[in-house]
Amino acid sequence: MDRNFVDFRLAPGDVSAIRFGVSPGHELAHAVRVLQRPAEHPLQWGWLRAVRERLPREPFELLAVLIGVDGYLPDFLTSDPAWDLEPADEAEAIRRAPIAPMLVDLEKMVLRSEGARQAALRRMIAAPERARAMVADAWDAVWDAALAPVWPQLERILRADIAVRSRRVATAGLASMIDELHPSVRWSEGSVRVQLRLHREALDCRGSGLVLVPSVMSSLGCMVLTEPPAQPTVFYPAQGVTERWARDPASIEAALGALLGPARAGILLSAHSARSTSQVAADAGLAVSTASHHLAVLREAGLVASRRDGTSVLHLRTPLGEAMIGAVL
Repeated sequence: MDRNFVDFRLAPGDVSAIRFGVSPGHELAHAVRVLQRPAEHPLQWGWLRAVRERLPREPFELLAVLIGVDGYLPDFLTSDPAWDLEPADEAEAIRRAPIAPMLVDLEKMVLRSEGARQAALRRMIAAPERARAMVADAWDAVWDAALAPVWPQLERILRADIAVRSRRVATAGLASMIDELHPSVRWSEGSVRVQLRLHREALDCRGSGLVLVPSVMSSLGCMVLTEPPAQPTVFYPAQGVTERWARDPASIEAALGALLGPARAGILLSAHSARSTSQVAADAGLAVSTASHHLAVLREAGLVASRRDGTSVLHLRTPLGEAMIGAVL
């Protein structure tokens, strides 16, 4: 049986050519697909129960028409995954999306649709500036209802996955990390090879590099971005996703609190960005001396790393800290 592969060709052993990113747009696009076919996504049922009643109907229907239920996604929705990408950045990128590439994406969706959906896509093509504004407004509305309430939990899973993968590169090498991403992904003679249902392509990534993006909402397989101006990208299912991933943040902190104590659990949960000791103390409502003591305990356990920056010391979760939070989730 013939197999379709996309080969992302890299210089052998070139770890610097691969970086990780997150994509709120990819998560939202697949959340729209999950909502259209909930029976196929049992790991999302806990999230589905909470979100169904608060969805804005017309914005959701617009995104459903644009995104469909499977297969190709319009590139302009997910074109720039990055480590520090925020949801608001993605919405603004849609509002500024160049019209010509967007029209190419919409034409592709027309070819993959029929009936009323195809007619709606053609109306978008006929008035692209208006369609772009409507899509951006719908993105904001559906994001606020569906993913904004659980973005902290979802983001922690993504960053925990990235931390574990990065640690794997350091301890076992690039090829080993790639081979463990997903059954359809493997390292093959200097290439990251992704098996897909229909698409076949070979890309030279030695100048552009490759972005690896974990996903919570897309749990059934891998997707790729291969067309310029987007950087070559592989989206893969994040590890450790269970049906309880969207549980209330207070229960997550309580679970960590039983292990670490409430104060240290709160500090660890909020240590996804570098903060000074005084900032940690202020955020936790603690004296600076008390926060410093808790940070020292977390640092000694390998859960937090500290570095000097001028007159301040900044504290950030380590890969072990990310993995612990991911395990709780």
